[in-house]
Amino acid sequence: MYGPWTATFMHEGSPRQWPYASNNSPLPLPEHPVLFTKEAVLWLDRFTGAMTENLLEGEALKAYVGSYGTGDGTLDELLEQVGAPPLSERRPILLQGELANPYRLQEMNMGPLPLIPVRLEGICRTWADGLDPRDAYPGIHHVTLARTPGWWETSHVGMASKDQLKRIREWLDNGVRSTWRPVKLGEGTVRFEHNPTLQPPSTLDVEWDGTTERVSLPMPEPTGPPLSLDELLVVVHTRQGCYNHRGRLSRCVHMHQRAFHEGLFRKGSSHRWDDILTLR
Repeated sequence: MYGPWTATFMHEGSPRQWPYASNNSPLPLPEHPVLFTKEAVLWLDRFTGAMTENLLEGEALKAYVGSYGTGDGTLDELLEQVGAPPLSERRPILLQGELANPYRLQEMNMGPLPLIPVRLEGICRTWADGLDPRDAYPGIHHVTLARTPGWWETSHVGMASKDQLKRIREWLDNGVRSTWRPVKLGEGTVRFEHNPTLQPPSTLDVEWDGTTERVSLPMPEPTGPPLSLDELLVVVHTRQGCYNHRGRLSRCVHMHQRAFHEGLFRKGSSHRWDDILTLR
C-alpha cells in the first residue's frame, strides 16, 4: 500500500510529495502499477487480464497493459481523461533506474506515463560506472544491466510515447551524445510481475566460480506473462559499462547508491558494456 497515496487524482498523490533523495537514487520506486501525471500518481488497482505463458507482443501486449485501470476506467480511458496519447501510440521501455521514480518524472516534465512492475530473469540491475553531476555533489549513479544466470528481481516498464522516449534518452545523455544507447536485449526474460512482495536472491545466494556469477535457487513461480524482447526498448550505458569489482558486479538491490559511491566507485576497473550483456 502507499499509505496516503490513493486511487484518485488528488493532492495527496502529487508526485512532488513522492519521497526522493538524489544521493540514494533511484529509491523509493512504486511497488504497484501506477499512472504518473504531473498532478498525481494514480494507483492502477484494477486488473482484468488473464495469466498466460504466451509471449506478449503487438496487439496482445497492448491489450494486456490495457487490462490495468481503476474503478473509474481502463488505462486507455484514464489516458484520454488527461489528454495523453493512447496505448496504441506507445512503446514499452525498461526503466531500470530513477526514471521509474515519480518525483524524477515530474522534474523532467515527462507527461502522463504508465509504470508497470516487471520481473527481470537472468539479468540484473547494476550501477553504471559513471557519474552524473546533476542535483547534488557527488551526483547520480544511473542504473544499467548485466547478465547473471538464474537471477531475478523486479523493475518497471514504462509505456512511453515517441516524444517521451526521446526525452528519456536525452535526459540520460545530459548533453554527452551516445553515452546511453537504446538497444534490444539478446538474453534474459522480462515478464509482468503481480507480486509486490517478491524478493531477489541475497548476496549469499550468488555463486562465484572465479569467472561467472550465477544463482542456482529455484526461481519463484511466474505471476505474469513474458514480454517479447523485440517489443521492449532498453537503454544501457556505453562508456565504461558497469563497475568491475574483481570480476563481480555491484547489484543495486544489494548495494544502494551511497554505499556504492563511497565503497567502490573509481576504486577498481570497469566491465565493457558489450561484455556483460548480449544485445541485438
